[in-house]
Amino acid sequence: MTPTLAELEAVAAVARLGGFRPAARELGVSSSALSHAVAALEQRLAVRIFNRTTRSVSLTAAGQQFVADIAPALQLIRDAVETAGAVASEPSGRLRINTSPGAARMMLEPILLEYVRRYPRVILEVVTESALVDITGMGFDAGARLADAIPPDMIAVPIFPEVRMIIVGSPRYMEGRDRPSEPADLLHHTCIGMRMASGRIYRWEFERRAEALVVDIKSKLVLDSTDLILSAAIGGAGLAYVEEQGARAHIASGDLIEFLSEWTPPFPGLSLYFAGRRHIPRKLQALVDVIRENSARTS
Repeated sequence: MTPTLAELEAVAAVARLGGFRPAARELGVSSSALSHAVAALEQRLAVRIFNRTTRSVSLTAAGQQFVADIAPALQLIRDAVETAGAVASEPSGRLRINTSPGAARMMLEPILLEYVRRYPRVILEVVTESALVDITGMGFDAGARLADAIPPDMIAVPIFPEVRMIIVGSPRYMEGRDRPSEPADLLHHTCIGMRMASGRIYRWEFERRAEALVVDIKSKLVLDSTDLILSAAIGGAGLAYVEEQGARAHIASGDLIEFLSEWTPPFPGLSLYFAGRRHIPRKLQALVDVIRENSARTS
């Protein structure tokens, strides 16, 4: 017997939310009814989708593949239903965005709060994590990342056309140390490493008058959160390579000092991205519109 749409949505919800209880709340059914429905589906398919213990629910290997396979089709169905029922109505429903903590902070005031004010019938859910995830497989409508981290098969909409990374350190760290005057000097300093969304350790990149350099700094401390990196730099842990926007207030207050400014020009910045589809849901198109309006105001 072919699984029903409700059964597939149930499996997807349990996988996304990590348990039957939160999935049942979202779907508006009891936990026991949801558990029995999924168990019946597993029996019909002759495949165990979830591993269950008294404390946790996790996908089996077969379950991971099953959820990954049905996710695009479920999204297409949701999009079609929303498009059919929202021709003359304002955006509504739940819009799930995955992004990094630093990107969420940059987007909050000019983009996200404006979107929430403008579209009160939409529930905007922003999930922040440093690692890059499969937004389609994890049930997100869109993601927001630096342009070079976005998968090539996704549609990308620029949010902030340029981002500038800078070198900073605290007065406390610089006591008794020579100020770096060129990128090679960083090899003689303690530096704070940054793990990117892709999992790699970021190589500090510099450019001046068509001369490009990359410095593989040696780190005793590696972090994947820009907030933690800033806090560590302010605390005197070493020099850090951070987004200018996040560090600007700390530089103005004297907590941080900027170095090598002539070597750190801006580069292509943050973009919203989502899977290509025939019909973009109104709630997602509305976010794209807010982003483009903000870009027009600030350009």
